[in-house]
Amino acid sequence: MRTDAHVEDLLRRLAPQVLGVLVRRYGQFDACEDAAQEALLAAAVGWPAEGIPDNPRGWLITVADRRMADQLRSEQARRRREDRVAAQAPPEASLAPAPGDDQRPEHDDSLTLLFLCCHPALSPASQIALTLRAVGGLTTAEIARAFLVPEATMAQRISRAKQRIKATGIAFRMPAEVDREERLRAVLHVLYLIFNEGYSASSGPDLQRSELTREAIRLTRDVHCMLPDNGEVAGLLALMLLTDARRAARTGPDGALVPLAEQDRGLWDRDSIEEGIALVTDALSRTRLGPYQVQAAIAAVHAEAARDEDTDWPQIVTLYELLGRISPNPVVTLNHAVAVAMVRGPRAGLDLLKTLDGDDRVARHHRLEAVRAHLLEMAGELEAARSSYRVAARRTTSLPERRYLETRAARLTEHER
Repeated sequence: MRTDAHVEDLLRRLAPQVLGVLVRRYGQFDACEDAAQEALLAAAVGWPAEGIPDNPRGWLITVADRRMADQLRSEQARRRREDRVAAQAPPEASLAPAPGDDQRPEHDDSLTLLFLCCHPALSPASQIALTLRAVGGLTTAEIARAFLVPEATMAQRISRAKQRIKATGIAFRMPAEVDREERLRAVLHVLYLIFNEGYSASSGPDLQRSELTREAIRLTRDVHCMLPDNGEVAGLLALMLLTDARRAARTGPDGALVPLAEQDRGLWDRDSIEEGIALVTDALSRTRLGPYQVQAAIAAVHAEAARDEDTDWPQIVTLYELLGRISPNPVVTLNHAVAVAMVRGPRAGLDLLKTLDGDDRVARHHRLEAVRAHLLEMAGELEAARSSYRVAARRTTSLPERRYLETRAARLTEHER
């Protein structure tokens, strides 16, 4: 059953808070997530018809807590039956909401939960996957697409991460300052992926999922407040703000995708742009350089251009070359190829794309063919461009992207007539 947009947004914001309270109280991550999900489902079904309670956070915590209490009692009964050993019942206080828990809407365990999921006892891949699930609220299928792996593989990864937390008895508390840097890289990567899923939804009828971008920005602000002198945290926040500033211009009235070159820049959010530029400028001037700062600097160059033709593409090429040295990956190469084509011509960009044809991470991904189609169109090779657009359209699971790619292919067909 679909909920209205307001309830969906509220539940996504409250979900990690409710899970955080349960994990802090009971310490059983897997069971706590099940209880939290049952409470969220009950709210998703009931609230649209019955109305949102005065204290929605407290309502969810109470329902989830009762579920956990029932589960604990059931587990105790099972043990008595199986082991014939009298089990000590937990104190009643542990089965009811802790004093004041449901009366403190300002108390948010999301950041503590974020660092718990990025504990060094977990592998980096498990840290990211679990945090996307528990804090970001993404489905297993969405996380699998973000990692370009099968859904079953991702489900196993998340399950193992939960089992690892249970086996090691990791405490639910903010890490000491000396330990925070260990987890920060995974934390930032998680927030980056959550934002990307919101900004360009990997599947479904909508191009954007603004609730995810807002949540990623909110959590990144929290981390920035805690670590104000960390250049990469500031860089990531700047990147998000500068990118999200274009949101209103990315779709037309019918929801169709509008590429960057054709966007109405008057719709861009100037406050977000100014904040993002100030953040990255400050970070670049006084902190150690990192990949998020470089990506934010690239976004700032785009934001500073009043028109697409005013874009300083040579500077962007230089920044992508720097990014490729400090953080090489196929997505960087894809974007670098576009920038190179704008400066040195489409053939130079296509030559750079060829280096990705044997890369299993992107060889079958729609973005590689979409970029190839764009550069072939720039080069005047319309038949080859049309073919690549159609391949990209078949591969994407995003309906707005598919419609855009099919439209591009159809326009090339009309052009040849």
